[in-house]
Amino acid sequence: MHKPILYLAVVLLSFSSVSRSQEIQARVTVIANRISTQVDKKVFQTLQTSITNFVNNRKWTTDNFQPNEKIECSFLLNIDKELGQNVYSATLTIQAARPVYNTSYLSPLVNYQDDNIVFRYQEFQPIEFNENRIQGTDPVASNLTAVLAYWVYTILGFDYDSFSIRGGDAYFKKAQNIVNNAPESKDISGWKNFESLRNRYWLSENINNNRFAIMHDALYAYYRTGLDLFYEKEEEGRNGVMNCLNYLNTLNTENPNSMILQFFFQGKSTEMIKIFSRAEQQLKDRAKAILVKLDITNVQAYKELK
Repeated sequence: MHKPILYLAVVLLSFSSVSRSQEIQARVTVIANRISTQVDKKVFQTLQTSITNFVNNRKWTTDNFQPNEKIECSFLLNIDKELGQNVYSATLTIQAARPVYNTSYLSPLVNYQDDNIVFRYQEFQPIEFNENRIQGTDPVASNLTAVLAYWVYTILGFDYDSFSIRGGDAYFKKAQNIVNNAPESKDISGWKNFESLRNRYWLSENINNNRFAIMHDALYAYYRTGLDLFYEKEEEGRNGVMNCLNYLNTLNTENPNSMILQFFFQGKSTEMIKIFSRAEQQLKDRAKAILVKLDITNVQAYKELK
């Protein structure tokens, strides 16, 4: 092959590689310690590999991500029961983080445990997802991929929102489309409004509902005008986070006890304390007053803000 042709081939190959660059860099763990020893545990290792490939190798957006731009996250699937042949019940813990500008620090973006996930899986069964046919011919088999796709789109939505106001709308809508067309079976839960006040349905409903539009401003304020400024302009960055808390306080006044508010605060108490620990007393007192009202689970922790 002539050198110019070889060079062109390398360039095209490089371009092709960039254009297909995936967005998610997930660590997937499947635990099945509670499952009977009669089940060949190798099937769960195969499942772990299949989920890893599904999440990390699928192209979820039309944007190009450089390797250092991939969203770091983890999926921990803890299988607790065998409900029938090849049918399992599990919980899924989802965590995702966002890098803070000019630092090596990763700030929590999503930190949630999704309970009561029922799915069917046979070893080497392909894990596939079709946005136009979410239910599939076997709803129980389709449920796991629907749940995984829902959380990937939700992570993408929060990540994009943290960089531009309403930047995540397209991905929040994709997650809502999964909710609206989710697999249905007597054992499947998490997709309906009447099943619980805290589930996939309500998270998607809140983030897509115009009544909660201020949440998008809060996300942008917290990350882009807050944490991202902290390294070079600490006071300005802290004020950005305070603006976020003011938005969230307004949201809570208008929509008390909403799921989206509790979802936002999960995994953030330590970060909040560090942000305001060096603030002037007046700002520290204002932050503490809002935090103990909105993040009730961590009231004791916020007492450190003296």
